[in-house]
Amino acid sequence: MSEQVYNRLAVVRAERKVSRQALAQAVGVHYQTIGYIERGQYNPSLDLALKVARFFELPVEALFSLEPIQPLTDEVYGRKQ
Repeated sequence: MSEQVYNRLAVVRAERKVSRQALAQAVGVHYQTIGYIERGQYNPSLDLALKVARFFELPVEALFSLEPIQPLTDEVYGRKQ
């Protein structure tokens, strides 16, 4: 059984104003695959994760993680308790 892969793909896509269709075409998958990844319903292959990271010019660790990803506001501004 494979482990859950967490991602912030939807956030990065929205920030960069990239549609699912455009990203899918650039990395060679169906646009629904991007949606499945974003919702955590499908873990990308290593090859696909690297292609997505290359497309956004980010390290793969900025997009995908085996640990739940904290919201960027928590990482940037710190969590208030």
